[in-house]
Amino acid sequence: MNIKCMIVEDEPLAVEVIQDYISQIPFLQLQAVCNDAICAMQTLKEKQIDLMFLDIHLPKLKGLDLLATLKNPPKVIITTAYHEFAVKSYEFSVLDYLMKPIEFSRFMAAVQKALPVTSNSETVKHPEEKDLFFSVNKKKARVPVKSILYIESQRENIRIVMEDREIITRYSITDLENELPDDFVRIHRSFIVSKSKIDFFDMQDVEIKGKLIPIGRNYKDFVKNILGN
Repeated sequence: MNIKCMIVEDEPLAVEVIQDYISQIPFLQLQAVCNDAICAMQTLKEKQIDLMFLDIHLPKLKGLDLLATLKNPPKVIITTAYHEFAVKSYEFSVLDYLMKPIEFSRFMAAVQKALPVTSNSETVKHPEEKDLFFSVNKKKARVPVKSILYIESQRENIRIVMEDREIITRYSITDLENELPDDFVRIHRSFIVSKSKIDFFDMQDVEIKGKLIPIGRNYKDFVKNILGN
């Protein structure tokens, strides 16, 4: 399954980042890059586009105004530095709303939503088998979801502890929580754990591989319902 995509973006650095991300995803085929909405409208008339990466603040005509003019738009992923347009954008049934600077793992999660959900699709059937990617020292680190023991928030960074290693990356624990499968549960404002990796627990802590992880006061009832009495 190949998805033909285009970038509508007037910032050269943002274009460069998105182009790089697209080049790393085999099923994406970049067809065009436009720096304004007028170019985008013409391209949509001339080419088959399945997915559009669309900035909101464009010259001449804004991104959401462009969407309002399209009768049969392709699938759309918003890429922007402005959070205040998120609610408005979903009126146009966009797939996702990515805030700059965009992490590759977040980009990949958004792109997965463009894949058709059929028995023959390339969509990951078992979420625990998928891989996530994070920026570490200017490289992309692959993190198999099934290897994660727990995640710890460290202010602007998160620490992802796996069975054989750990990484620290700049990422939001809340954003990551939304990308993880049901096996993962938030037990504290600073901790997410894999339920299947828990060795012992009570209503104060869970223990994973000898590590005691506290259960937050506001999470105790939730954890009790999830893990049992």
